Amino acid sequence: MSSDSVYVPPAGTILSCPPRLLMAIIVFAAIAPGILMTAPAVAAQLAVQWQLTPGQIGYLFSTELGAMSIATLPAWWWISRINWRQVAMLAALVFLAGNLASALSTDFTLLLVLRFIASLAGGTLMILCITCAAGTANPSRVYAFWVLGQLLLGMLGLLVLPPLFAHFGLMVVYLILAAIMLCCLPLVCAFPNGFRQASSTSSQFPPAPLIRKLYAVLAVLTFYISLSAVWTFIGNIAATAGLSLVQSGQVLAAATLFGIIGAGGAAMIGARRSHKPLLWIGYGLLIASIVLLSQNPWLIRFTLAAVMFKFTWTFVLPFILARIAGLDNNGKLMNSINLVIGGGMAIGPTLAGYLMESSGGISALLAGALTCALLSLLLISLASPRTPRRLTGVIR
Repeated sequence: MSSDSVYVPPAGTILSCPPRLLMAIIVFAAIAPGILMTAPAVAAQLAVQWQLTPGQIGYLFSTELGAMSIATLPAWWWISRINWRQVAMLAALVFLAGNLASALSTDFTLLLVLRFIASLAGGTLMILCITCAAGTANPSRVYAFWVLGQLLLGMLGLLVLPPLFAHFGLMVVYLILAAIMLCCLPLVCAFPNGFRQASSTSSQFPPAPLIRKLYAVLAVLTFYISLSAVWTFIGNIAATAGLSLVQSGQVLAAATLFGIIGAGGAAMIGARRSHKPLLWIGYGLLIASIVLLSQNPWLIRFTLAAVMFKFTWTFVLPFILARIAGLDNNGKLMNSINLVIGGGMAIGPTLAGYLMESSGGISALLAGALTCALLSLLLISLASPRTPRRLTGVIR
């Protein structure tokens, strides 16, 4: 990784991520988007308990997603100026307080404000996790655990929240997030203080050209546009093909399990193999799964497509992020990735809905998603560093 100012592992841990830092990355990256990971259960409870309209529910989740993305903007300033541990502690405390206040809220407007504040703090923690993962000796493995933690928390939440909602109401989800954050506050000390000059590495590799960093950002943006467009409307694809709600629900549950397997597989592979073949294989399977969803697939083809789509999505993402981490010389590129992830997740469903309404239904949606996936593959290929980069030095 080229750098004039890099985060690197402490002495004695050059070959792996320090265990406490790895735990901090996994836990905080899972807690921060906790509401979004359990959105179906939370949305259903909002409709039942608060009698919110679909538009209000969508606005609430858009606020959460937008706040997490907007956290990127102040991070461009503080990431090279303020002690990261101080930032992490402040963000964790604000997140905790925001969730406690959300649990006590009975007004929709107030809840919107509180969710924006809590999600802004969560986005700040997410930026720290993404950036620290980029500075480890094996970023692809760390990013795989980063994804895996989110998937496992989401799956667990979807299993336990409905019965808890029946007894305690909506407040329980916010109290659980606050309690988990309180328990995890000691892990804040695992984050490094920040970046430190590493002259030995800066002399080996020149900074990556700006155009390649731009390719990297656009690669992640188009990747998330493609996957969010398909996953948001995959139930519609099943319905159009004549599958029942029970059939599609069972398939999507199985697909989620394979998503966890995909992230676990990426974690086991880590840096033992070259990322380039894995990227090509992952993108190839992702593109194939989108093609399999076309032309009103029956149950077997839909099952294969859905499972393949979710598996490859979570499998290839860690290698995409690891490849981009090789271009980052001051943490600001990985900070920007946080913004485009949120942007892609917001643009994908909007673009898909427009294509479905105005340009030919499901076929137009899949054509758009396929185009974005192919464009993402092209962009990540253009962005990829030609030679591997290694980190050396110490943390500040």
